[in-house]
Amino acid sequence: MTNYRYPIGPFRAPERISPQDLQSAIDDIAALPSALRSATGDLNEEQIDAPYRPGGWTVRQLVHHVADSHMNSYIRFRLALTEKEPTIKPYDEKAWAELVDARHEPIRVSLELLDAMHRRWTILLRSFTDADWARTFRHPERGPMRLDTNTLLYAWHGKHHLGHVTSLRQRNNW
Repeated sequence: MTNYRYPIGPFRAPERISPQDLQSAIDDIAALPSALRSATGDLNEEQIDAPYRPGGWTVRQLVHHVADSHMNSYIRFRLALTEKEPTIKPYDEKAWAELVDARHEPIRVSLELLDAMHRRWTILLRSFTDADWARTFRHPERGPMRLDTNTLLYAWHGKHHLGHVTSLRQRNNW
């Protein structure tokens, strides 16, 4: 049985994060906008408004969610680099996915946002020192979160949602 919710499996951070793990994650973050554009580029409006799984978001909502989530993460990284363990504000991703822009705006808007933001994010990530990777922000529900672990998490997050689109395409022969 295919796991529509977790097509690449749940996120699992390694016990020890190597420089190779981080380089691979940065490469994945850099590649995501292009990969997501390729996965959605030839979909028509009906396909874009199809849910990736029963009861799930539409492809449109999913693309806008990736932009929302990665924008929040990028800001959290910048806060962690410029403040001592800042407490971040979580957001209600389900409520954001129901806002009018996420339900109706063309996905190209979020794809363009991802292009620019991921370019800046990867420039920032590639400049990190060992001390930068160890910096943290505080999530009110999850406690301190290290930037090295969060980099792996967001590399996974992008591939996770890309997997939603590609598995939907495969199941429907699109």
